[in-house]
Amino acid sequence: MSPPFCSVRSLSVRYGREAALRAVDIDIVRGERLAIIGESGSGKSTLARTLADLLPERARIEGEITWPALGRAPVPGRDIGFVFQDPGTSLNPVLTIGEQVAEAAERHLRLGWQQAYAHAEELLERVRLPQPASAMRAFPHQLSGGQRQRVAIAAAIAAKPALLIADEATSALDVVVQAEIVDLLDGLVREEGMTLLFITHDIAIASGFVDRIAVFRNGELVEAGTTRWVLSSPAESYTATLIASHRDLSTPPLIAEVAP
Repeated sequence: MSPPFCSVRSLSVRYGREAALRAVDIDIVRGERLAIIGESGSGKSTLARTLADLLPERARIEGEITWPALGRAPVPGRDIGFVFQDPGTSLNPVLTIGEQVAEAAERHLRLGWQQAYAHAEELLERVRLPQPASAMRAFPHQLSGGQRQRVAIAAAIAAKPALLIADEATSALDVVVQAEIVDLLDGLVREEGMTLLFITHDIAIASGFVDRIAVFRNGELVEAGTTRWVLSSPAESYTATLIASHRDLSTPPLIAEVAP
């Protein structure tokens, strides 16, 4: 059996007296699509930011995170790409779209600027941004929310990372655009052989494409397993409640949306 891509053991994170994570044990398998599910305050985003080394200085970390498949600590931006909930937090309002996407490729892939710029335009086409050549010269405020999120994804994968973390990347978008972004992420990670950590409070949107689900509550890992197993036979009442909250008379059972 191959070693996990990332192994988390007894991970606890505190912001002052407040515990955001408590003794979390979880493995991330290379090439898998893993959804971290939980309500606001469950610790799911803290886990993502811990893995990407994006915690504030006041955070206190206990436990161990190892990267057996890499054999070393990852380089943020190079080995880990991060897509935030609000692309406004990751896109610079005074730089063009082309400059921002090309910057990551230039820095981490050591490309010349012309090569990096051409690579950026190819990425905008891959994330299905309309008129990528024109978008290269646009500024973030000239694009819609869904288009900005596509740009953020292009920037996150510009250096060809092994791990892509999408932290509530669809929650600020309408339902149609959410589905488009999920389809885009699914296609990209399959094509590139990336590992995906998909952070969301919406178990329904994750259930249609991820391989495994890990459920968090109050900073603790409640349960984890394959998508089909968690949805069909949840071990915890909290997970069953999350599943039930996304079912109504007009919605097919979540398990029907999961590939066998």
